[in-house]
Amino acid sequence: MTASLDSAERMSRTELEALQLGRLRTTLRHAYESVAHYRAAFDRAGLKPEDCRSLADLARFPFTTKADLRDNYPFGMFAVPEDRVRRIHASSGTTGRPTVVGYTGKDLETWADVVARSIRAAGGRPGHRIHVAYGYGLFTGGLGAHYGAERLGCTVIPASGGMTARQVQLIRDFRPDIIMVTPSYMLTLLDEFERQGVDPRATSLKAGIFGAEPWTEEMRREIEERFGIDAVDIYGLSEVMGPGVAQECVETKDGPHIWEDHFYPEVVDPFTGEVLPDGERGELVFTSLTKEAMPVIRYRTRDLTRLLPGTARVFRRMEKVTGRSDDLVILRGVNLFPTQIEEIALRTPGVSPHFQLRLTREGRLDVLTVRAEARPGATPEQRAAAAASVAAAVKDGIGVSVGVEILDPETLERSAGKFRRIVDERD
Repeated sequence: MTASLDSAERMSRTELEALQLGRLRTTLRHAYESVAHYRAAFDRAGLKPEDCRSLADLARFPFTTKADLRDNYPFGMFAVPEDRVRRIHASSGTTGRPTVVGYTGKDLETWADVVARSIRAAGGRPGHRIHVAYGYGLFTGGLGAHYGAERLGCTVIPASGGMTARQVQLIRDFRPDIIMVTPSYMLTLLDEFERQGVDPRATSLKAGIFGAEPWTEEMRREIEERFGIDAVDIYGLSEVMGPGVAQECVETKDGPHIWEDHFYPEVVDPFTGEVLPDGERGELVFTSLTKEAMPVIRYRTRDLTRLLPGTARVFRRMEKVTGRSDDLVILRGVNLFPTQIEEIALRTPGVSPHFQLRLTREGRLDVLTVRAEARPGATPEQRAAAAASVAAAVKDGIGVSVGVEILDPETLERSAGKFRRIVDERD
């Protein structure tokens, strides 16, 4: 195993932390000198880049939020002249202005390197065929996975998203070793395999690298058992780089290892912003250490996790993200995340992993209805029993009463990207 790792993966913690501090100081200076937003934010806090003398000193510096990126739309956060930017990506912008990110040629090399490292940690090797079903375009998933796989020496099948029946045909004909896709779309592919009468366990696939949305251990088991593959988690976000910020190792499957030589993690209290010690759960914050075009300082991801010691690698792990602070539903004073419902649905006989949470208001009260699809062949009696079981499990496990509707299979809208889990119809 050690021989297959790159030099950074073989460093000691002492060597890693020395590298991090040097890169952090350089990044802070680059951001301060090149980005008006950071210069103003540091000045308001009474700080200069040279005030960071240890890794712990980073906690004194101000956070960056998605609102800051949107306020500086489109290119106000870039730290290099625009003629040095070799690629631009952006979020969908469904909740406002999109967040725009830029990359120099060196940034693209770094990105390809960390994705290649991620695929290798998932079991990928030169010569493997990689079926990339993340969307291509402004979304970072498709091109990020593509160039990382090529960097590792793999053969890329750039399927992109959509055309589900064709995806199944490509998997059967081209015989890929690994698929990279969102976990919810993998379940859609599973449905299509079974609709076509094809045994999903009979494919050439050996592993799936799943990311871009939270998913649970129950979903991992569902995918692994029904496809007969190893399912591992890749973590990333466009504001920090794209996919490849962290990756779960196939030999341990115990949470993604953060590539800490390029991305410095903190976990903070979501309400106070106080840095929490390793092992305590809170909001994940990242500072880039090697980005040129758009360094980010203490970016608040809204993802909820905790930092844990490394196992398969020297780098620290992050606990698998199963919720985001902005996905939190507060229903009559009770906190609820979609992944909690997913866990209940997946362990309820007759219920598929396809579900949505529908929020409405009756009078002055908020009402939540869990709309979940039945598994094919479930009888009306089994559906009624499943609805009662889900409602009881939510009441007993989460402490709030919800309505439950068990729908026909393939009733909920499918997506080639992230599944829309919450439908808020309140005024």
